[in-house]
Amino acid sequence: MVYLLVLKSKITNTMSNLEFSYNKILGTLHQVESKENFLNQIRKLKLSDIELIALNLTSEYLGLDSEYELFRRLPKHISDKIERSVYNPRKKGLFFYIESLRVKIADQIIADDNYFIIDSMPLEVCKMSGANRSTICTESIESSPNHDYCASQQMRFYGYKLHSVCSSTGVFKSFDLTPASVHDIHYLQDVKQQMNDCVLIGDKGYLSQTIQVDLFEIRNIKLEVPMRKNQLNFKQMQWPLWKARKRIETLFSQLCDQFQIRRNYAKSFKGFKLRILSKLTTLIVIQWINLQDGRNINNLKIKIA
Repeated sequence: MVYLLVLKSKITNTMSNLEFSYNKILGTLHQVESKENFLNQIRKLKLSDIELIALNLTSEYLGLDSEYELFRRLPKHISDKIERSVYNPRKKGLFFYIESLRVKIADQIIADDNYFIIDSMPLEVCKMSGANRSTICTESIESSPNHDYCASQQMRFYGYKLHSVCSSTGVFKSFDLTPASVHDIHYLQDVKQQMNDCVLIGDKGYLSQTIQVDLFEIRNIKLEVPMRKNQLNFKQMQWPLWKARKRIETLFSQLCDQFQIRRNYAKSFKGFKLRILSKLTTLIVIQWINLQDGRNINNLKIKIA
């Protein structure tokens, strides 16, 4: 009897935490977006699009990867507004609007920062032992996962690469997903279309004199990359730049630890990239809440409400 009372108390507290966190995230999204719905719907929605996005981000913040577990813990006045069978399809349809919200919040935090760090990390879709028979994310040849070797972690993997650029304060400005075998340096073509008049700090994977000159002449982007010791006129990278580059590695560690970004339950590429976007957007929402509350923006293991 005592055990049942304790269990009931824990479930009630979890539901309260979920509701308080949901309201806090929803209020934060309303600060950058006044619209309630983004997609044209024939019928009137009980749960608006921005409320659904807030619910998705809340589940990522609380580490609820299971939809079953999420709906089990939802307060009745929220669960009555949407059926579980339509939650995931609606969520996938809002991908570009979630990305738009992420960009708006990032622009609010970054402001006039002119120093950015670029890097990539491996994202497995399954273990190497099951790669040959895996059908995960293989609905299109262009977006299908493949094999590659990660030198920093000294491992072969099957899946994708997350390419990203973050500010010197640790805020993701942009990101992209590519099959694992795509070299890091190709992401600089995307960066050239998105950024200008800044310093971009990378590792040796982005070392290319031709691209460095191209970025500087066309977009006034100064690409700072450590030189190889056998290069002519070798110079050590300046310590402040070397130290700043560690910021994105810390962010990647937080994504792996707190947001379990390498834990994959998606079966399609559309679902996979939505999960990645949801985790990145949740991270930046927490950073903005921290900024407004006067805390260190990268202190992510906190109760936001």
